[in-house]
Amino acid sequence: MSVGGSDFLQLDVGQAPPGGRTEWLTARIRAAIADGTLPVGSRLPAGRVLAAELGVSRGLVTEAYQRLADAGQVIGRGRAGTTVVAAPPATTARRAPEPSAPAGAFGPAGLLGSAGPLGSGGPPGPFGPQADGPLVDALRGVPCRIDLSPGVPDLTAFPRTAWLQAERRVLAGLTSADFGYGNPQGTPALRAAVAGWLARNRGIRADPDEVVVVAGVAQALGLLAHVLREDGVRRVAVEDPGSLGARQQLEYGRLETVPVPVDGSGLDTAALRASGAGAVLLTPAHQFPTGVVLDGERRRELLGWAAAGGLVIEDDYDAEHRYDRAPVPALRALLPEGVCYAGSVSKLLAPALRLGWLLVPPRLRDAVVAAKRYADLGNPVLAQLVLARLMESGELERHLRFVRRRHRRRRDAMLRAVDAHLPGARVHGAAAGLHLMVTFDGAAFEDTALAAAALALGVKAHPLSWHRIRPGSPGLVLGYAAGPPGELEEGVALLGRALDRLR
Repeated sequence: MSVGGSDFLQLDVGQAPPGGRTEWLTARIRAAIADGTLPVGSRLPAGRVLAAELGVSRGLVTEAYQRLADAGQVIGRGRAGTTVVAAPPATTARRAPEPSAPAGAFGPAGLLGSAGPLGSGGPPGPFGPQADGPLVDALRGVPCRIDLSPGVPDLTAFPRTAWLQAERRVLAGLTSADFGYGNPQGTPALRAAVAGWLARNRGIRADPDEVVVVAGVAQALGLLAHVLREDGVRRVAVEDPGSLGARQQLEYGRLETVPVPVDGSGLDTAALRASGAGAVLLTPAHQFPTGVVLDGERRRELLGWAAAGGLVIEDDYDAEHRYDRAPVPALRALLPEGVCYAGSVSKLLAPALRLGWLLVPPRLRDAVVAAKRYADLGNPVLAQLVLARLMESGELERHLRFVRRRHRRRRDAMLRAVDAHLPGARVHGAAAGLHLMVTFDGAAFEDTALAAAALALGVKAHPLSWHRIRPGSPGLVLGYAAGPPGELEEGVALLGRALDRLR
């Protein structure tokens, strides 16, 4: 049975809450499936047809259909359309959220608190002046209509079919013995595939025996913190501004972090030399959050510092995602004995896979493998073998080309929205990556207050001050990869409304 577009569920987009059209449409279709209005076997209208009838972007409809597919309620069948395949109990149907979250909605110690985001005492919770602890995790757990948090790729683009096919082929070739404990350093197949991937995409020549498979860059930093402390290192320089999460990983490993300024050329190497730190963590290919690239002169100075005894920890953050510039060589390719290199598929496939890799100088390798062994006995073998097959088959490169085009369109949509709705904002780092940094130079408000006001309107964003150690201009770090263009435009428009309230 095919459902027409013009009278589909008698939908009136004017009933959707501000900034919540995608969730509203998803909820309305989900409720119709639950109560039998859309029985199993029904075919939903083509996305372009429904978008035209509702007067919304096609991307918004596509995202709503994808959310239903993720929940197992519909399935897309190419030219055959999108079909209802499962109906939940009617009691599971959810109402669309209210236009804005009430004060205190997330508990007395929540992100907004009983006084709301703009109370006289400043925004409470992790947006407050005394905020501490796992701020990003706390914000991640708060429901909202539009999530502009950085660090998340387009999860709807995950190559489910390719992953499933690779998994079936892997399972068909496994023996019973293969289901036992694996090598803590990683399966030989994935280590070989990673070595090939790095050679093709990052110019790094490495033997598979040099690769340590880890549960993402976060674990790589945790292992390095343990090993470096045992090796006598106590102070590690970090970029300022730089990743809050990365800094917290090192501090949890009982290392002192020392801020080193970042400017338009990247990390200030003169300040690094003056810091007295024995190691430095940096993101040279696409600095987080500013997006700058470590320039040639700074690279030479940094490598000279490392050759004299310093240790570079290279987080190859977002290196694959570039749009308007040429690729930047990895530091590890230039000085293997002085650089620890960490990468993962979290920004390329999905953070949920918890798969990454770490290359360290020979003198540290045995200690890192031992730390990995005692941490978890190694990553799950099956997922490693599936990823290895995707890398070796060329499927991962095809996926990268696909998401680059998709992310570019979303980047462009956010740039247009910032220009339209955030007057006075200065954009940084648009040439690559999955996020933009915007600053409001000379503004008098706190960016935590802006983030709290935005959350009250249903939009998540990171205040730039979260990722600073020293004071600086207020700003936001805005992720654009995870949402369709229409949702990004709505989210930035709501940020503009929040900004108006502070001025």
